[in-house]
Amino acid sequence: MLRESRTVLRTLWAASRPAQLLLVLGVYLLGVKAADALGGTVDAAGVAAGAAALLPVAASVHYANEYADHETDALTERTPFSGGSGALQASGLDRSVLLRAGAACLFAGSALAAGLVATGLLDGRALALIAVVAAFGWQYSVGPLRLAWRGLGELDNAALGGLALPAYGAAAIGGPTGRVALVSVPFFLVVLLNLFATQWPDREADAAVGKRTLAVRWPRRRLRAAYTLVGAAAAGSLLALHPDPLPTPVALGSLVAVPPLVVGWTGYTRRRVPWPTVTGMVALAAGQFAGWCLV
Repeated sequence: MLRESRTVLRTLWAASRPAQLLLVLGVYLLGVKAADALGGTVDAAGVAAGAAALLPVAASVHYANEYADHETDALTERTPFSGGSGALQASGLDRSVLLRAGAACLFAGSALAAGLVATGLLDGRALALIAVVAAFGWQYSVGPLRLAWRGLGELDNAALGGLALPAYGAAAIGGPTGRVALVSVPFFLVVLLNLFATQWPDREADAAVGKRTLAVRWPRRRLRAAYTLVGAAAAGSLLALHPDPLPTPVALGSLVAVPPLVVGWTGYTRRRVPWPTVTGMVALAAGQFAGWCLV
């Protein structure tokens, strides 16, 4: 019994994708800092409350994804950035463990968010945004929509991670959510590039189980054209938003993402491991955070 419990705990820890949860927290704080610079007021209690409600909801989305992708994750050749955690396959546990864990985390995070709003520690807009994250995060993987299986998962995931998450950070401190969402457009587009890159290695396994991502649906030429257009749109949006509402330090901080994204573009659909585009996305978040700290 003790050994089985340890197996369950190890599986749940790995399937929660701790590195991705850390990135979720980082993007949340990016939204907080942007809101602070754009007229909000950072309140430590509000920031902590927002993070406390967000992390279990984010973990629940990861559990739902691992639950839904058990077939394709068993077939694909895993990389550090794609193919799931592999925790379920290594454990031998029934995948229902992940579904139950996801439901429990979703309930805990939602109840905590509602309670924090009721006590005034969290802005009401934050509750609405975390509900959007939860609903469309789960529908990325599971029914009835199963957006990732219909060629809509890339846009859904990018909108949640690139727009809704920073806006949630702004809402957590009562800041300007609309302006934060607006200045997050370049990041949203780079998150979309990241999804193009990370789904490419899984295309054969996804096709085998009927998961119709864009990497499965589109030929290489169209995928490369889409990568080029989205990358150009990200650069164009950065220029269009500068200097107001995107100040110069943030625009300059964004430039650190250019070299890895260019490397990602040159190797997209040819390179199996999507590390350059992933690096570019993380670099953009870090560079923009540093820029907002200087505003």
